[in-house]
Amino acid sequence: MQVLTDTLLYLRGIIAERRYADPEESYIAKLFRKGRKKMAQKVGEEAVEVVIAAMRGEKAELVSESADLLFHLLVLWEEAGVTPEELATELSRRKQVSGLTEKKNRPA
Repeated sequence: MQVLTDTLLYLRGIIAERRYADPEESYIAKLFRKGRKKMAQKVGEEAVEVVIAAMRGEKAELVSESADLLFHLLVLWEEAGVTPEELATELSRRKQVSGLTEKKNRPA
């Protein structure tokens, strides 16, 4: 699990570093120039590709598409100012409550 955490934090650093790079040389910079709407669209596209890979039962494809999804989610978080620590705090809070109870208590 530490390898995943380290990798995600490393990617977060790369994303922050390349945010202001030349969009002709950096896909990350290009996404930032296109804005949050495009980033959110990419997250949605990648999520659909994860679902398709899962339905096909293709493990390698599922791993690959999941990596794409996490990458694009990290880009969106960076743009929105969301930190992995905030996500960890939220997930930690939720582990004290059953999933059904947590869902029931969400605002409508």
